[in-house]
Amino acid sequence: MEGKVVALALAAILALALFRGRFSHVLRSLALWAVIVLALLLAYTYRSELRDVGERVLAQFVPGRAISRGRTVEIARGSGGSFALAMQVNGARILMVLDTGASSVVLTQEAARAAGLPLEILNYSVNVETANGRARAAPVMLDRVSIGTITERSVPALVAQGAALRSNLLGMSFLNRLQSWEVRGDKLLLRGQP
Repeated sequence: MEGKVVALALAAILALALFRGRFSHVLRSLALWAVIVLALLLAYTYRSELRDVGERVLAQFVPGRAISRGRTVEIARGSGGSFALAMQVNGARILMVLDTGASSVVLTQEAARAAGLPLEILNYSVNVETANGRARAAPVMLDRVSIGTITERSVPALVAQGAALRSNLLGMSFLNRLQSWEVRGDKLLLRGQP
């Protein structure tokens, strides 16, 4: 037994002598891999918290990006001072501007086309006041309007005629359906119905 221990000790001393220069490199590599494995384990353990942090960071840099927590959606104010919201209208991604002075959701011709509305048969019978003056719009019913975890169905809206509107407006026909909405500092908080 004593012979085996001595042989093992001699083998270890010989290995250290032969790989003395490489041994420190091997130890550094092992330490680096141990740190990588530990970081991966921590990331996996805290994946939902890290996802929330990632969404918050993206929301600060991507205009209109919503952060959802249950039935509450938070949107950061854009650099121009307004709230731009990346909405889903009938499944199409439509960028809208919050306009609490608009009685209805109002879409441009391009957005209405993207949302699958039949532009060729719309009746532009509603007079509207825009920032560019008077215009005409067609009443429509949107099947589905969503932002984050909030979805409203059968939302009344208007489609502006021609180029009367530059931006799509998120107006009161959507906002009034929510449990509540408020501007708190540089954040817009939308709360969907339970």
